[in-house]
Amino acid sequence: MMKVWQVVIVGCHPTSMLGTKLILEEGGELKVLGMYSTWDEGASIVREKNPELVLADYHMPEGNIESVLLNMKKSSPNSHFVVMTDEDGRDLLQPLIELGASGIFSKGSSPHQLLQLILGLRVGFLSMPLEWIEKGSWPISTSKGLDDVLQLTQTEMFIMERIVQGITYDKIALEIAVSRRSIDNYLRKIYVKLDVSTRAQAIEKFALFSRQNRQIYA
Repeated sequence: MMKVWQVVIVGCHPTSMLGTKLILEEGGELKVLGMYSTWDEGASIVREKNPELVLADYHMPEGNIESVLLNMKKSSPNSHFVVMTDEDGRDLLQPLIELGASGIFSKGSSPHQLLQLILGLRVGFLSMPLEWIEKGSWPISTSKGLDDVLQLTQTEMFIMERIVQGITYDKIALEIAVSRRSIDNYLRKIYVKLDVSTRAQAIEKFALFSRQNRQIYA
């Protein structure tokens, strides 16, 4: 008999989370520890309980999962993180896996497909829709021009490290003794050097760079 997996659900729709909980617990092999509606709550319970599985919405009121996934994975490295999204997951697959996710699940898929994805993880496999492979989502590559990060100055590196950790711009400004407007100026320069146009893209590229460096020097 397979071990009962503990599960944490993080989402912004209580009714949807409850429905997911009922689906997961029906077979007796999954036990939902709790349902949480903010990243802070979810990250705290993940850090405390180290569940085998975390199901998390891609979009939350505080921002997308890119801003917190790396830290949550670091706090619970043995947890599998499955990201639930209303969007086409093909474009999200590679960057989220590189940040520590174990898979992506479309909210439009069936309960059976969700359970199949989890079953694959339980036996050590990553599942994805066949149509993604047919449309070019495989193989997953890690070559994403991460040398751009090396162009950042020491101050810019510090700012990005703090942003990835979820620190507010106002607090970062206090930490390096500059104005809040100066942080905006730094970010414009950072975006140019990283060849990105949004905060989420900058976090994704910098977090991936940091993760690969840790793997090299571990």
